[in-house]
Formats: sequence, structure tokens, C-alpha cells
Amino acid sequence: MLLQTILALVLVIGVLFLAAYLLRKLNGGRGFGSSGPLRVVGGLMIGTRERIVLVEIGDTWIVVGLVPGQIRTLHTLPKGDLKPAGDGERHFAQWLKQITERKNEGG
Repeated sequence: MLLQTILALVLVIGVLFLAAYLLRKLNGGRGFGSSGPLRVVGGLMIGTRERIVLVEIGDTWIVVGLVPGQIRTLHTLPKGDLKPAGDGERHFAQWLKQITERKNEGG
């Protein structure tokens, strides 16, 4: 009885791994979250549950604020360049600060 249960569990786990493998092959080797034109460029933790994320869609960047139960567009701008740095979140924070300062100076 115990042997049958163990064999059934091994079979179910094997089927799950096979299904995941086939889905990955059908998706072109990409992970589940990386398909389509949407790409997360960077992010910054503001608080314990708050985050600002830079999302790339085609030739547009969208700065999005994320809080529990809510997603809000903060700013949209044309796609730009972020130079790679050792700490991506720190670099994104500096970039966000520069954009905010420019916006405040302009209007």
C-alpha cells in the first residue's frame, strides 16, 4: 500500500516536470514572465510594501507605482538608456531623482 502511494506520487511529480518542460519548449525557451513586448527595466523599494517600477513597452517607458491592491501610472516617457551599474536599484534611484528634478525645474 505504501509502495503504491510513493509510486503514484513519483508519477504525478514526473508528469508535472514533463508538462513544465514542454511548456518551456513551446514558449521558445523563455520563462513564463518574459514573453511579449513588456519588460521591467528597473525597480526601487520605497517602503516595506511600496515599490516604483520602470516598465518598457515598445519605445515607451512607463514609471509605475505599486502598493498593495493598486497599480498607478506615475509618468510616461520615450525609451531611454540606463547605463549598467553595480547596483541596479541604486542607479534607477539616481535616474528617477534626476527625472523628478528636471520635471520640477521645468514646471
